[in-house]
Amino acid sequence: MTVTTIDFVRHGKVENPDHLLYERLPGFHLSERGLRMAQATGRFIAADPAMSRAAAVYSSPLERTRETAGAILDALNPVREARGEQPLELITDPRIIEAANEFRGTRIGHGEGALWRNGNWRLVTNLYKPSWGESYQSVAARVKDFADEKVRQWAGRRIIVVSHESPIWSYRHLLETGHPEHWMFLRHVALASVTSITYDSDTGRVMSITYADPAASVE
Repeated sequence: MTVTTIDFVRHGKVENPDHLLYERLPGFHLSERGLRMAQATGRFIAADPAMSRAAAVYSSPLERTRETAGAILDALNPVREARGEQPLELITDPRIIEAANEFRGTRIGHGEGALWRNGNWRLVTNLYKPSWGESYQSVAARVKDFADEKVRQWAGRRIIVVSHESPIWSYRHLLETGHPEHWMFLRHVALASVTSITYDSDTGRVMSITYADPAASVE
């Protein structure tokens, strides 16, 4: 049997002193700690004999994922070059972008511009769907479309995909339960964590799902 593995990496911590819900807004970069987290995960990937032989690295188009992927490539490419392999370059794909959210640009907490001002609270009618933005069905469907394509494209190989909490967990929940809807506060996708999904390359059937948190101790 030929298998394909996709390592889904969540981006590191974002610099966000005003506590905004940044969603897909431009200009939100990794914080210093977030960069250290990305570097820790990069070292973890580079040190793994299987992950270090990844055939490609993808990320969503947003700054925080591209910067996390850049730190991974900085750790991975020297290992590849030492083995006589070509360095990898980052490929972006909009299907693995953050979920759309009607609260974008509002601030968590109180005061001017806070989330609960201007009637925003009326959008929160269903935490399970959710009711304030892109549905979990939509998020999981576009990640599944991406994954199905890459399993065929990279049959027998491994790829690294840097994305966001909601897309990774919605897709995983779909694979594990048959539906993407979930309780958002119970997601198991830490910053800079790695969710590895292995598929039968011929059928696309999921063989295993594993999880690692290489940046858990990064301060």
